[in-house]
Amino acid sequence: MTAETETSPTAPVSGCCGGGACGSGAADVQIGDVTTVYQVTGMTCGHCEGAVSGEISGLPGVTSVKAVAATGQVTVVSEAPLDEAAVRDAVDEAGYELVGLA
Repeated sequence: MTAETETSPTAPVSGCCGGGACGSGAADVQIGDVTTVYQVTGMTCGHCEGAVSGEISGLPGVTSVKAVAATGQVTVVSEAPLDEAAVRDAVDEAGYELVGLA
């Protein structure tokens, strides 16, 4: 397994001009955001994705969660690295199992 955790060293980027006046800002990544991909077992459908996403979204500092049942991967964007035990507890609360980093 490989860990896919990264921090964004760049300023916000959006739209066609790299964050200029014409950008909507919807896809902005702020300096310091951390993206981590976790592997979760047991997800089989959209309901599963929503349950896992909802629990992880409640963790302090989490700004975005995307769960994909087909791959079992959950991508989490947070303001700082998350405590894996807290993520594990959130996934467990949703009824699934955190395997570790994807």
